[in-house]
Amino acid sequence: MKTLFVNAHVISPDLDVANAAVLVENGVVADLLLPGEELPGDCPQVDIQGDYLLPGFFDIHTHGCVNYDFCDASPEGLRKIAEHRLTQGVTSFLGTTLTLPEETLARSIQLAADYMKAPTGAKIPAIHLEGPFFVPEGAGAQNPDYLQKPDIGLVDRMNAIYPVAKVSYSLEMDTKQAFLRQLVARGIMPSAAHSFAKYEDFKAACALGMKHLSHFCNVMSPLHHLQFGLVGGGMLHKDVFIEMICDGIHLCPEMIQLLFEVKGPDHIMLITDSMRAAGMPDGVYELGGLPATVKDGCARLANGRVAGSTLLFYNALRRVRALTELPLAQLVKTTAWNQARSLGIRGLGKIERGFCADFVRLNSDLIPVATWVDGTMKWRQ
Repeated sequence: MKTLFVNAHVISPDLDVANAAVLVENGVVADLLLPGEELPGDCPQVDIQGDYLLPGFFDIHTHGCVNYDFCDASPEGLRKIAEHRLTQGVTSFLGTTLTLPEETLARSIQLAADYMKAPTGAKIPAIHLEGPFFVPEGAGAQNPDYLQKPDIGLVDRMNAIYPVAKVSYSLEMDTKQAFLRQLVARGIMPSAAHSFAKYEDFKAACALGMKHLSHFCNVMSPLHHLQFGLVGGGMLHKDVFIEMICDGIHLCPEMIQLLFEVKGPDHIMLITDSMRAAGMPDGVYELGGLPATVKDGCARLANGRVAGSTLLFYNALRRVRALTELPLAQLVKTTAWNQARSLGIRGLGKIERGFCADFVRLNSDLIPVATWVDGTMKWRQ
């Protein structure tokens, strides 16, 4: 089946073309037609009416929204999370876990595998294990009752249920970096998180294959002129990808500007790290068994720690565009392409021949109007 998207302002990494057309065949981009090129006349058309057409967003760090969490292990909850992601322009996301008992993690991941047999919303190409391998002092908003040392056996058991693409853990717990080597050998990206590791340990980890830093700057050894830390390492190592929560709470405006200056858009990945209160009003919610109060959009535990975010993905792009004034053809790298290539997930993040026809239509204010997954419209405003 063929579909032709016409009158589209196509934005893709290093590409900005107004009045373009995109031919989709069997859920895959078959051709990108520039202004003036002859259009095929034998297929139905979708008129984008001059709006932006971008690759669908890929959120690799998100726990939930609309009062559901991935680790609720609820079929209805997972479906509602995946469908609400579409309203944010997200067409793919990693099911992201919390620090919880193994049986809870296993049930949640099994539901992701079941959901992907007949997805109704955004796709879940893989899993992100955030914890339970954290040091107590770096637990942040994770439940301290279920922390444990790095265990490749647990990862293997989860990976056997549904592919694990990324594991976030406290680097300093892996003193001989055996866990890191085991992850890399399995094609799983190791990511330092909830960690106060020294720069020297991070430098050694990078040489062994650690190319990610989760929710950069947050619960992380800071940059100091005598103690470089993970923040310094993330800035210095050009081949390391950093996740950024651009909600106005986790990073100040100047830090966002600085990171785009230092790292550039080729190694920044926008994430939400959203919890169940995303898309919901202020109130009291729950995160991994811990109560979290949301006030003015900021979620905090009783001890005052920030507990994830209530960020909607497209608002991260809007904030970054306003702060950096970078062209969309550069910023679009941070919404899906960097995430996909950093994890070795093919076919996502570009409007280009052979890529999945996962699109988001944005108006001039960068607010989603419609989303398509594998060429099929799944949501419209």
